[in-house]
Amino acid sequence: MSLNRTTSAPASGSAQRLLNTLLHDCVVHDASDLHLAPDLPPYLRLHGVLQPQTDHPRVSAEQIKAIGVHLAAQSDRPPLEGPGSLDGAISAADGTRFRFNVFRRQGKLAIALRRLEDRFRDLSELGLPDSLYRLCELSDGLVLVAGPTGSGKSTSLATLLNRINQSRRCHMVTIEDPIEYLHESSMALVNQRQVGGDTETFYDAVVASLRQDPDVILIGEIRDLPTIRTAIAAAETGHLVFTTVHASDCVGAIERVVSVFPADEQSGIRRQLSMVLRAIIAQHLLVADGPAGAGGQNERAAEQPDDAPKRRSRVVTSEILTSTPAVANLIATEKSSQIYSAMESGTGSGMQTLEQDLARLMVTGLISETTATAMARSPNVLRERVKRLRTGMNGMSRNMGVPR
Repeated sequence: MSLNRTTSAPASGSAQRLLNTLLHDCVVHDASDLHLAPDLPPYLRLHGVLQPQTDHPRVSAEQIKAIGVHLAAQSDRPPLEGPGSLDGAISAADGTRFRFNVFRRQGKLAIALRRLEDRFRDLSELGLPDSLYRLCELSDGLVLVAGPTGSGKSTSLATLLNRINQSRRCHMVTIEDPIEYLHESSMALVNQRQVGGDTETFYDAVVASLRQDPDVILIGEIRDLPTIRTAIAAAETGHLVFTTVHASDCVGAIERVVSVFPADEQSGIRRQLSMVLRAIIAQHLLVADGPAGAGGQNERAAEQPDDAPKRRSRVVTSEILTSTPAVANLIATEKSSQIYSAMESGTGSGMQTLEQDLARLMVTGLISETTATAMARSPNVLRERVKRLRTGMNGMSRNMGVPR
């Protein structure tokens, strides 16, 4: 279907000017999301809190429709004419990337836009351990990044892919819906494909990628059985595959992948997964209670002028599972409940549980006990990890002659 470009120039220009103003406001106010609904003022999400911008005029249904047509044209998508929704990504006038979703509600259109990072950040800036850079050196296997919507999965993957692009002579193919972060070929050759424009489906693109001599494949999300099956096959046949999955923790990510398969195939898939899985990173974003911007996915609050209003920042908490022979055996033999014990004792291999990382954030003052307890799977385990950390820190202080 060709793009609808019959919109009059004045209407299109007016929609573009309004959109540019709103996107500029989003950047200036350090908002992560912009929401437009008919006959309501724009809403901005400021570090996790959605706030109406009552000093801005209400946006009409006609204005939202015109903005939707403009967004579709800018991202080479057909405008949303019937039921459903439309995904895409655009660059604002200042170069900031936004992911958008145009959707129909009660017969009228509404739009949600998510601001993406304006540059590739280091893992330490995101609040993730530098040891994860080792994943960029792998020659094959499967790396999963898990977490709920809006937890920074795409940002973390973009950081890892940027490291590969800057350090390896290889061919990297990304398959995304939409393309969020633009990677210009550096040391690596990078080809980015958008579902709906460059390819019909994730599955079609993954199958085709195997004939494109790739070394590294990014699959934006594994959503269906054929795509998951092909991703595992690609990891088996000498490719390094990165992808995301909606799961709250590492074990949940394993079970999520396995559960997509028919019951009679699941034992075989567990064995395959145990052989190809290299690591799982499960992450969440939490409101920071300590210094603004310290160790979080969104650090722009720390870059605000001294006279700017201080806003709450967010920090990432992560759980990391790396594949060892012991972990692979637990996956293959359906003993997922024992993986947490392997993670507890696997710090030397770069592993950490959610409670271990929450304890670190709590002891360093980045999050409160209330925030940590609400996120923890087991508050009792969290308290024990906090006690261990504080005991260790006190011991180090005594050994160094530092007053506590």
